[in-house]
Amino acid sequence: MADGILLVDKPDGITSAGVVRDVKRAHRLKSIGHLGTLDPMATGLLPLCIGDGTKIAQFLGAEEKGYSGTIRLGVATDTLDVEGRIVREAPVPAGVAARLDDVAARLRGPGEQLPPMYSAVKIGGRKLYQHARAGATVERQPRPVVIHELVLEAAAEAEVVRFSVRCSKGTYVRVLAEDVARALGTVGALASLRRTSFGKFELAEAHPLADILARPPGDLPVLDAPSALRTVRRIPVDAAQACAIASGQRAALERIEPPAECDRIAMLMAPNGGLLAVVEARGGHWALRRVLMPEARQLYRS
Repeated sequence: MADGILLVDKPDGITSAGVVRDVKRAHRLKSIGHLGTLDPMATGLLPLCIGDGTKIAQFLGAEEKGYSGTIRLGVATDTLDVEGRIVREAPVPAGVAARLDDVAARLRGPGEQLPPMYSAVKIGGRKLYQHARAGATVERQPRPVVIHELVLEAAAEAEVVRFSVRCSKGTYVRVLAEDVARALGTVGALASLRRTSFGKFELAEAHPLADILARPPGDLPVLDAPSALRTVRRIPVDAAQACAIASGQRAALERIEPPAECDRIAMLMAPNGGLLAVVEARGGHWALRRVLMPEARQLYRS
């Protein structure tokens, strides 16, 4: 069975869970999950963790994501995207194109967002969209987000704005679209969305879902764990160290190269080139986060 991270180019009209279901069925997989949910209308990069790939999901550095898409000005919906029910309409002011650079500059940087009612955030044991479908509006607390980069461009249609954005984890692009429209003096809804990056993964690396489903069972173009953790420092360890670390002997970590100031995590590489464990820098020392090669206890025991 393939183990690792599979980068899928998700088409529109299917949920992220639906992608997992179809890949699982087509390739007869037992362990599979996805990272970073995309709405059915959204397309683009959806990483799947397959087999032992689930063990490194927490280390994949998904603090930043990138998107491109369009915003429809002049209409507001209950879901904040064009698939929702229109709840308000407003005229689109003249001269929108000339103001886009200024609006983008104002929205960049740290800020706060109120999670939309049509989202998977849980309050009171229920997801917000479940409350919304029942006709209820629930009190929510704003959450900190960072808009690292934002480019707004006028489209051929006067009421459409194109955008590209790089933002922090937890950012709702639907809310950002609403903020753009408000800054332009009107209302708006997200019209299209495509994820272009997820942490260090780029859309150009992804495989169309149809191509993945057409492959023979088990023939998947997965990234193994070291390849997926591509920007993480690699530290080789010898056989004795590998055996001790795989056995949970934290003292063995004191005998490897200490973390540099810029290190957050590192990969410990076994003598056979496999990923032995992931460690985290804490107070100038390494702390063991996850052993990924427990068989090293026997493999390297002298």
